[in-house]
Amino acid sequence: MPELPEVEALRGFLQEQAVGHDIVRVLPVAISVLKTYEPPVTALEGRTLTAVHRHGKFLDLDTDGVHLVTHLARAGWLQWRDRLPDGPPRPGKGPLALRVALETGEGFDLTEAGTQKRLAVYTVTDPAQVPGVARLGPDPLADDFDEAALTALLAGERRRLKGALRDQSLIAGVGNAYSDEILHAAKMSPYKIAGTLGPAELRTLHTALRTTLEGAVERSRGLAAGRLKAEKKSGLRVHGRTGEPCPVCGDTIREVSFSDSSLQYCPTCQTGGKPLADRRMSRLLK
Repeated sequence: MPELPEVEALRGFLQEQAVGHDIVRVLPVAISVLKTYEPPVTALEGRTLTAVHRHGKFLDLDTDGVHLVTHLARAGWLQWRDRLPDGPPRPGKGPLALRVALETGEGFDLTEAGTQKRLAVYTVTDPAQVPGVARLGPDPLADDFDEAALTALLAGERRRLKGALRDQSLIAGVGNAYSDEILHAAKMSPYKIAGTLGPAELRTLHTALRTTLEGAVERSRGLAAGRLKAEKKSGLRVHGRTGEPCPVCGDTIREVSFSDSSLQYCPTCQTGGKPLADRRMSRLLK
């Protein structure tokens, strides 16, 4: 799933490539991706793209009054095309969900792989009209997201760190992959109760959160949209690397599987050498 660093990189890419150009056609191929109908997506046609914003994992194309907001979900992606094919795309079983054409002949496709179709597109006059955007917590890369802000967010929080970091209404933009990376950098168990962190631990977590996300954004800066997935994978130290050696201590990276996701961690770095139970129960093996 694209998370904050990848969406931020897409924002920067579109800011450079598309801002200042006119949208001539918006062609929905999979009608199911459209989550709003007033204004219609055709209201974007003939308007100039004036800015591109990011709200958590949401990408917001601003035409100075009408916004095209998208959430790429787990398997969605944005594919830039220097030259769009002639003629409208044909509906079918392929990954193409929506196409945006610019007056230059350039444009981009929103695509979604797999059978679970969760890609979402909204046409609104205010991004806050998108329910997912309205629920977002603070952005962890914002200037005012300091240690005190994180302390206030986690005060009294009874969930485990892994779940708390992934909650978009608590902190915007962090998902399954980067929560693993942040906790590995902080040397904290994913099962540690968030509200029990002391001042030194909160300082460590804040530093890990900022440096992990800032590092991922910096690695992705300036890359073409087509190279971002590979860059994300190559930059991950524990997520998706079950069975590989930890780059810090050399211990074997382990995994805990759940019904719809998994987490990866290093026992030596994060859990005092104890493996977490690889069953759908959140407790350490005794």
